[in-house]
Amino acid sequence: MRAPRTRSRPVDTPVAADPKKTHLAKDLKHERPLTCCRFAPGGNLVFAGSEDESVIRWDLATDAKTVLKAHESWVFALEMTPDGQTLLSGGGDGRLIWWVAASEQPAPLRTIQAHQGWINTIAITPDGKTVATAGNDRIIRLWSVADGSPIGELPGHERPVYVLKYARDGRTLFSADLFGRVVEWDLAVRKEGRRLDAAKLYKYEAGQGVDYGGVRDMDLSADGSTLSCSGLIEASNPLGAVSNPAIVRLDLKDGKEPILQRPKEDAKGVGWGIRCHPAGFSVLVSGGTTGGRLWFFEPGATNEFHQVNLTNTGRGLDLHTDGLRLATAHHDGHLRIWSMTEAPPKPA
Repeated sequence: MRAPRTRSRPVDTPVAADPKKTHLAKDLKHERPLTCCRFAPGGNLVFAGSEDESVIRWDLATDAKTVLKAHESWVFALEMTPDGQTLLSGGGDGRLIWWVAASEQPAPLRTIQAHQGWINTIAITPDGKTVATAGNDRIIRLWSVADGSPIGELPGHERPVYVLKYARDGRTLFSADLFGRVVEWDLAVRKEGRRLDAAKLYKYEAGQGVDYGGVRDMDLSADGSTLSCSGLIEASNPLGAVSNPAIVRLDLKDGKEPILQRPKEDAKGVGWGIRCHPAGFSVLVSGGTTGGRLWFFEPGATNEFHQVNLTNTGRGLDLHTDGLRLATAHHDGHLRIWSMTEAPPKPA
């Protein structure tokens, strides 16, 4: 899909993303808190999961809203097939549900009981043939996208698995858990390839007796050389949500020491979502006691080069395939669409 263009540019010149020009382009409202979000690849649809057990779809061209109902608990995970035709959702009920993304009257295409307890994450191979799921039962399961049949399991995590990410060749799967353990799976033999360390995002609080933190989201750089993991550090009072958002950037090629990236200021919260932009920078969404922010980081920098105030706790993040738009899901029920381009002039 060709990127949108501004009137001031020649028609054959694509617009480049400029984080410092990030502005609110749309503010879409639902009645209950949102947990996650996904753009349809290359299209005008965007989806969000909600605490009211539903998936919400908006058409970005018309702002038309459609509610998809089938789960019996909060919806924690959404993923799209690469062709943009099928949406998969997972929730606290352990159900994995297939939807026809653009159906006028959405109804579940297929439902399976995929896990005991919460599904925290869904990932689909770049060829769109296999879906991986994981959650609080600590087992990664593989399924056929075409018919929902089971393909295999990848046991190995000792704590709940929070996020899955396929490499762009589809032959490697990364998984990460509450302890900050990242496993690189060799799918050709369905065995662990190596374990990587993002434990800086985890803390055991002895006084409160809780494990806290973990890898809450992760994304690969465009060249596949690094894996950025988002979460929290400095959790001085986990049950009181006192912590700071952060990124652990893992080198997959040369085995260099992980890089810790964090905001300059003491911004209380958790890094709930991260996306690596093809231009090289990464975007972190945070939410917590000091509200929500978007943070923009260069690959080797300790601190952000730009930030945007979200006005409410951010809980999910996605990057559109046009490379210009970001979606953020919020506790106040809003799905906000941000554009990393020049804001249009205000009406006179």
